[in-house]
Amino acid sequence: MDRSLSIIEQKTVEFYGDEIVAVRAKDGTVYVPVRPICDLLGVSWSSQQNRINRDEVLSTVATNISVFVTNTQGQEQHRTMLCLPLDYISGFLFGLSAGRVREDIRDKIIRYKKECYQVLAEAFQEGRLSPDTDFEALLRTDSPAAQAYRTFQALAKLARHQLILESRLDQHEERLEQLESTIGDPGRFVTPDQASQISQAVKTVALKLGKKSGHNEYGAIYGELYRKFGITGYKQLPASKYQQAMNWLNEWRENLEETNPG
Repeated sequence: MDRSLSIIEQKTVEFYGDEIVAVRAKDGTVYVPVRPICDLLGVSWSSQQNRINRDEVLSTVATNISVFVTNTQGQEQHRTMLCLPLDYISGFLFGLSAGRVREDIRDKIIRYKKECYQVLAEAFQEGRLSPDTDFEALLRTDSPAAQAYRTFQALAKLARHQLILESRLDQHEERLEQLESTIGDPGRFVTPDQASQISQAVKTVALKLGKKSGHNEYGAIYGELYRKFGITGYKQLPASKYQQAMNWLNEWRENLEETNPG
């Protein structure tokens, strides 16, 4: 749970009268201290900390981070707090049951569930440090700024989809290459298993020839293999020529066994 993180930015976001602190790590991940949120919502920190520790997902991403806080004397000081990545803060909030808390904080918890993640994300993405209830209305206008913002959002969404699509295509191509290599596509090289069989056949021929010549014949056998099939390595042998190569090596071995029995 404890990790050494380099924090490069801290922001305090106003959320319907509450102040929520979040920090950005060097790798770009935004973390949110959990205890201040529990205090703002009026729920028990100790019970929520236990819930995080028991959760099979939250427990693996929670980490202690040193955060600047203001004490009762108005002085800023470092304080180590248990934090969750922003992407997981909604998971934590949705674990709070509005039906099990006091009626006076029920609406507040629901508001946090609905909007907290978005407001914190916008603080680091767009620099907005408070939820502007009129912002959506402003976006619906025909002003140049509103049009530019809508265009930017559309382009960002399109770019995101394109990145995901390209990633999936790359993954599919990689899987296809692995599959074709495994089944021995005639247009591709021999499979790892076939390459191993060729290597073993070369070894057998080289040992038998070496007994007759008294020299290490591995290089010579591989050299003949490469020249015969026009390759620079046995793993680059076309799959369509695998059986031909194996027959050639086996015939060589049989000839050696006939001329030099035992």
